[in-house]
Amino acid sequence: MSYQLTIEPLGQTIDVDDGQTILDAALRAGIYLPHACGHGLCGTCKIEVQDGEIEHGEASGFALMDYEREEGKCLACCATLESDVVIEAEIDEEPDAQNLLVQDYGGTVSRIEDLTPTIKGVWIELDAPITFQAGQYINLHIPGEGTRAFSIASAPGESREIELNIRRVPGGMGTGWVHDQLKAGDAVKVTGPYGRFFIRSSAHAKEDLGYLFLAGGSGLSSPRSMVLDLLAAGEGRPITLVNGARSRAELYHHDEFLQLAQQHPHFTYVAALSDEPDGEGWEGVRGYVHEAAKTYFNNDFRGHKAYLCGPPMMIEACITTLMQGRLFERDIYTEKFISAADAQQVRSPLFKKI
Repeated sequence: MSYQLTIEPLGQTIDVDDGQTILDAALRAGIYLPHACGHGLCGTCKIEVQDGEIEHGEASGFALMDYEREEGKCLACCATLESDVVIEAEIDEEPDAQNLLVQDYGGTVSRIEDLTPTIKGVWIELDAPITFQAGQYINLHIPGEGTRAFSIASAPGESREIELNIRRVPGGMGTGWVHDQLKAGDAVKVTGPYGRFFIRSSAHAKEDLGYLFLAGGSGLSSPRSMVLDLLAAGEGRPITLVNGARSRAELYHHDEFLQLAQQHPHFTYVAALSDEPDGEGWEGVRGYVHEAAKTYFNNDFRGHKAYLCGPPMMIEACITTLMQGRLFERDIYTEKFISAADAQQVRSPLFKKI
């Protein structure tokens, strides 16, 4: 059984299966609805039901208040249809978005490597190539635990075998399964691509802007994919990657980026360690990512667009530093994976996109 969903202001109607969420149906039809956590926690995917009946699902009372339910609001990531429905959603036009259809893929784990003591590299050979934009992510199906989101660390040109960099989250069932049970040769399922974290090529070309990537920990995944994609495409504008880790042991793909910097004079790689003991032979930058970027650019980031991916505290510190150095909201893009704890932290309404 299926129902019809009409999405305004697009005026587009799609079929929605019984039990399928509004968000899933829209993404699989190539229609992007704003969203973040995907689990009813953050409220980013809030939409208005103009006609028809829906079931709210597991939307949290924090993300969707009782009075909002009475006003006809719902969360697209949780809501399912109980009749034909018309909704209205805020849909931003992104000239560089490819609006790719979300699809399911089977695959086989081709290899697993310890990139750091806490991060594993997982390579998956898919049954069919996946088309994605550098910076996007997939959902990996975890037995008995649903799905977990992981950014694709490989370039779009390597669409048959994808690389994931997965950090063990203390107490995390999903990442624990990856680190303790998953092995080469295992069959897995992934769904994607997802996300609005990608290069804004038209803006770079129109304003002749350089690329600044700020990454921390396993947040290097998306920037790595973006940098590799830009270099493969022959992009000639300045590209800078500032990558942070606590110690040399936690710094991965380091030699690869050093080699790329030698091969491409317009690509600059800065690695910063925040907690590397003295006497260990590290001759590079010490400090946090935002501090390293501030020093390298002499606190003046004009002429760039910045792409940030890493732990929430790193993201916040980088945004503050970038804005103090004359970048503004329109110039800053972040990867947003929101946990239950993150969803309780309300950002200022001044920040609508970051």
